[in-house]
Amino acid sequence: MNHDKFMRRAIALSIENVQSGLGGPFAAVVVKDGEIIAEGTNCVTSTNDPTAHAEVTAIRKACKKLGTFQLEGCIIYTSCEPCPMCLGAIYWARPKEVYYGNNKNDAAEIGFDDDFIYKELDIDLAMRKIPMKQLLHQEALEGFKAWTEKEDKISY
Repeated sequence: MNHDKFMRRAIALSIENVQSGLGGPFAAVVVKDGEIIAEGTNCVTSTNDPTAHAEVTAIRKACKKLGTFQLEGCIIYTSCEPCPMCLGAIYWARPKEVYYGNNKNDAAEIGFDDDFIYKELDIDLAMRKIPMKQLLHQEALEGFKAWTEKEDKISY
């Protein structure tokens, strides 16, 4: 597997993305069996979508192309170490490997600092900057009960 080739593609896409004005300097490539099956760039500002990070965009495209919600046997190459949201998406997609170029410290140096999110995850809900309060717990459990009782569900 030529990992450098695919990482260079992610890096080139990140540079093109900056030059196009469509978003930040982030790009990702999803590879399966030595072939690029999807590419994604950060398009947060051009789409007004805070979830339109490169990895999420690439994962969505790859899953659509493969007709599945998991990226079994795939490798993700991303121009930067994934942020907490993208990391979560990657774990849900379950690729076999991830390679990244820049790290989170490099990103912080140019104004993309995710450290506050990592810190928020480690503190009690009541202490977080965005208040999170449980509401209608017993009613909400009905949805979980329906899932538990559903015999023909697709587990993931």
